Amino acid sequence: MHNLVRALRHPNFRLYFLAQNVSLIGTWVQQVAMAWLVYRLTGSALLLGVVGFAGQIPILVFAPFGGIWSDRFDRRVLLLWTQALSLLQALVLALLVLGHSIEVWHLIAMAIFLGIVNALDAPARQSFVVQLVDDRNDLPNAIALNSFTINSARLIGPPLAGLLVSLFGEGLCFLLNGLSYLTVIVALMRMKVRDAPRQRHSMMEGFRQGFAYAAGFPPIRALLQLVAVVGFAVTPYVVLMPVYAREVFHGDAQTLGLLTGCAGFGALMGTLYLASRKNVVGLGKIIAWAALCAGGGLMAFAFSSQLWLAIPALFVTGFGIIVAAASTNMVIQTVVPDDLRGRVMSLFTMAFLGMAPLGSLAAGSLAHHIGAPATLFAGGVASLLAAAVFARQLPRLREHMHPIYVQQGLLDAAPVVARERGKGAGL
Repeated sequence: MHNLVRALRHPNFRLYFLAQNVSLIGTWVQQVAMAWLVYRLTGSALLLGVVGFAGQIPILVFAPFGGIWSDRFDRRVLLLWTQALSLLQALVLALLVLGHSIEVWHLIAMAIFLGIVNALDAPARQSFVVQLVDDRNDLPNAIALNSFTINSARLIGPPLAGLLVSLFGEGLCFLLNGLSYLTVIVALMRMKVRDAPRQRHSMMEGFRQGFAYAAGFPPIRALLQLVAVVGFAVTPYVVLMPVYAREVFHGDAQTLGLLTGCAGFGALMGTLYLASRKNVVGLGKIIAWAALCAGGGLMAFAFSSQLWLAIPALFVTGFGIIVAAASTNMVIQTVVPDDLRGRVMSLFTMAFLGMAPLGSLAAGSLAHHIGAPATLFAGGVASLLAAAVFARQLPRLREHMHPIYVQQGLLDAAPVVARERGKGAGL
């Protein structure tokens, strides 16, 4: 248990962890409420994909700017601004819904606005975690616990959203989400964190340096490629959940919350597993297996006609997605230089979150023509193929990682010794 929560001994991280638990529940409540509102107003799977695309495509476009700013400016101040703007977006949505003046174009516009804010927020948030722990050995645990907050909220938020929508409507969900951002704002204002190295290059030169490092280092390049496939092919299943809730399982908003919560529970178990690990050594094989689980679970869910079949399939899918993504995050943050951290994490954000809108748009369009089951099945196949390619590359990638892990004291100097211990040469 001590190993599982060791990063909480750092006061700044503990404060951040508690505030995030509250705020992210509100985020998931809003996300489910918005999806249900779109489908209630339009009954269109295509528009579900459009709104999902609108909310996430800005991440693909603007995340590089967020990474550069994260390396140039005070990350705590940057996060204060993004939280305040997110609060404003949620309150505007609440007023529109409670005032009975909401239209689909409002939802698309607000989704784009929040997507831009998230594009600036995500790289800063990922990079900020390293400033919250005084002992770098606790960084992997802090990253895993950060993922735990996201997925514990994912477990609580969707069922809560289903209950709130059923009893009070979507407007209250947006209002509560807006208020939840106050917890993070207060926590950030109370923190006293150490300064991070800041780069002074131009925007273009800063982006070029980050891209050149990620593209020129084979392990990071391969990890980003795998996460990009998972982000594009698997994660867009979320936008089609209302179709399954209403058309396949003949349910309502509470059914939608149950389905989303099952995947969230799988993801939660995945983060607890990662948090229990002492370091990142040996995560390469786990990342490959996780991508395999994500694809296989999605394929099983695609043609599920009964809830008792869908629930375990979504559990496996959620487990696989978060273990693949969070493990990749842990490995990258362990090896990346501090002065490049924000820019490299912006590429991770683009690969995982930025590819999702393209996948959402493709999934919505394909589901409109060939149906939701065939669309999700194709996404699962793509994840399986990507996992196989990554697994085949692992021996070569381990040789690149070995010197870095030796320098950090995570492995012995001789690669053969590490192999004999069953850990490869690091990754």
